[in-house]
Amino acid sequence: MIVAKRKPFDELKEMIKPYKKVLNVGCGTCVSVCLAGGEKEVAVLNAELDMARKLDDNPIELGAVTLERQCDQEYLAELDDMIGDYDAVVSMACGVGIQFLAERFPEKPVFPGVDTTGLAVNQDVGFYEERCRSCGACVLGMTGGICPVTMCAKGLYNGPCGGTNKGKCEISQDQPCAWFQIHERLSKQGRLDLIMGYKEPVEWLDQVPRMTIQPGYKKPEEEKA
Repeated sequence: MIVAKRKPFDELKEMIKPYKKVLNVGCGTCVSVCLAGGEKEVAVLNAELDMARKLDDNPIELGAVTLERQCDQEYLAELDDMIGDYDAVVSMACGVGIQFLAERFPEKPVFPGVDTTGLAVNQDVGFYEERCRSCGACVLGMTGGICPVTMCAKGLYNGPCGGTNKGKCEISQDQPCAWFQIHERLSKQGRLDLIMGYKEPVEWLDQVPRMTIQPGYKKPEEEKA
C-alpha cells in the first residue's frame, strides 16, 4: 500500500499562516491504515494547529472531513458544497490525492499535510517497509520475488557489488544484502542460473509522466471521438 508520514509541524504551520479558514481533508484508505492521514490524524493536527495559532495571536477556523479516498472524483464531489467556505485546504492524502484535489478545486490553495514515502508492506502496527518504487520495469520474476531497487542500497539490477559481506550490506550491519538474499532464494528454487544473466539498463519510467491504460480500455477523450 501507499505509505506516508505527516509533514513537520512547523512546515505545515508556516504553509497556512496567511489563511484564517482552512479545511483539513483526510483520506480513509492507505494513509489512514498507515496512521498518517485518517480521521484521527486530521483531528490531532487540527487541535495542534488551533492551539499554536492561538498562542501566536493568529486564531484560525479549522474544518475537518475524511473522504473514502481522494484519488477518485466520485468521493471528491462530497467537498463541492463546502469548499467555498474556506480560504485554503490541507490534504492528508498521498501525493496522488493531493494533486487530484488541487485539480478539482483550482481556485483554492491546496497544501500537503503528509510526505508520501513509497509503496510498502505492513510489518507491524506503525511499522512499514518499502518494497516497491513503481519503476515500471519489474524484475521480481528473475530475482526470486526480492526487489533489487528497494532492497539494495544501490538499487543494482545486476549484483552483488563488492561491498557485500557475510550477507550484510556495507552501509550497515543492520542492512541485509539484497543480492545475497536473492542468491539464497533462487538457490532454494533451483533457479540460480538467473543470477548470472545480465539485465539491461532500465528506462527509469518512474522519472517521467506516465499513464496506465489497461487492455480493452481507452482514454475518455478517445471514447468520445
